[in-house]
Amino acid sequence: MSETPDPTPRSVELTRTATGRYTARNAAGAEIEFGREEGLLTPVELLLAAIAGCSAIDVDVATSRSSEPSEFRVAATGRKVVEQNGANRMDDLHLSFRLSFPDDAGGRKAAGMVERLVALSHDKYCTVSRTVEHGVPVGHDVTVGVDGEADGEAGGAAEGAADGAR
Repeated sequence: MSETPDPTPRSVELTRTATGRYTARNAAGAEIEFGREEGLLTPVELLLAAIAGCSAIDVDVATSRSSEPSEFRVAATGRKVVEQNGANRMDDLHLSFRLSFPDDAGGRKAAGMVERLVALSHDKYCTVSRTVEHGVPVGHDVTVGVDGEADGEAGGAAEGAADGAR
């Protein structure tokens, strides 16, 4: 199977605004606040929203060409699992689509497309759910400073210790 990577990188930058409260911002300037405070989505809820939203867009864009939905809801659910070693992950991820269209030719056409579009989104087009199912590793790097120190002073010792542990 041949793969063609899209050369356009995707990214968001996260900024802490208070303890347990963060803002994610994309390159276009769109923002979403999240965290562990009252009234905010948690990171796990954002993951569920991303999975639901990705498939919802696939279905919505195609069906809306025929008819505007009178109802369009997607519920994303999952179960948090704590493994024996204490590691957390999600399991039993599931999407439930609830759509309704007007009782006219366009609405019936749109309604007749939904099951196929949901399957295509799952099997081919939804980058988010396909990435989760594929199981892509998440890498990381760390730069830590201490206010008032010269650049690289604090991070250098930690980097050297990490190099020695390899």
